[in-house]
Amino acid sequence: MSFRNDLRFRASQAGATIVLAEGWDERVQDAVTTIEAAEMARVETLDRSVERDPRADDIVELLLGRRPDKVRDRAHAVELIRNPLLFAAGLVATGQADAAVAGAVHPTADVLRAALWAIGPAKGITTVSSAFYMTFTDPRFGVFSGSRAESEDRVITFTDSAVVPDPTAEQLAEIAAAAVHDRRLVVGDEPAVAFLSYSTKGSAAGSRVDKVREAVGLFRKLCPDVACDGELQGDAALVPDVAIRKAPGSPVGGRANILVFPDLDSGNIAYKLIQRLAGADAVGPVIQGLLKPMADLSRGATAQDIVDVAAVAVLQSKRSLQNVPRGEK
Repeated sequence: MSFRNDLRFRASQAGATIVLAEGWDERVQDAVTTIEAAEMARVETLDRSVERDPRADDIVELLLGRRPDKVRDRAHAVELIRNPLLFAAGLVATGQADAAVAGAVHPTADVLRAALWAIGPAKGITTVSSAFYMTFTDPRFGVFSGSRAESEDRVITFTDSAVVPDPTAEQLAEIAAAAVHDRRLVVGDEPAVAFLSYSTKGSAAGSRVDKVREAVGLFRKLCPDVACDGELQGDAALVPDVAIRKAPGSPVGGRANILVFPDLDSGNIAYKLIQRLAGADAVGPVIQGLLKPMADLSRGATAQDIVDVAAVAVLQSKRSLQNVPRGEK
């Protein structure tokens, strides 16, 4: 089964409710048709300006409590939640939906602002970031030994490729921790994290190499049970023969499935080059590090892209769904 089909099948087992904030867009409407036909989730769509809704009072109270620095009074909160992005995020935050999807029409900054205002970051996380799940079907790219069945696609997490321009060492460590959390839910294998650099294990020096090394140490404190290494060049992270020469004894050399890029330039450029030149499918951007999931779409997303991102958002909510009886969230 392909990674995309696997995503949709596992999402259909969650019994989740998902809200698509931009219901007027034709691609969103087509995606809803596919989601409902596959029984992937219960779906709600919103209009451009959300009218009076019996659930609005809960979201107004949420905003007044969460953002007293930004929300002047109740009338201001009522006006704010006419924005479908904020209303969708509020539905997730108040437990009236399991996940939200937006960004087909609105830029990433607007989606993130709504998510941060209404939902906020997960416990212990101060940096909300993003990832792309890069899926390779070409057999030339192989499959990581022990990660997924030989007949399945090879899936590599690229993070961060859409949100944090120049992360500090602390932010890199949090970005990696969030990617580990989500990969276990979305892909279902054991993470192997490579912190990338232009240097491999001291082959070069400089402040940017030092930042990556510091991030590795901080990550090991956050996720002591996760295999990781750095600093590694891309070939040492992905190619076993190269890893033996450049990073002998590395716990992830040649088999990394999460690539942590040192900055947004490298992460964004890399995913687009791999997508266009290697023919990889890019599922994302996936927002990671939120308390509850709200997904961001590329404004160039197709209907099928929207379906896949919705499936990821459902799986991101899976952990809480497993522990909360339906109707008592």
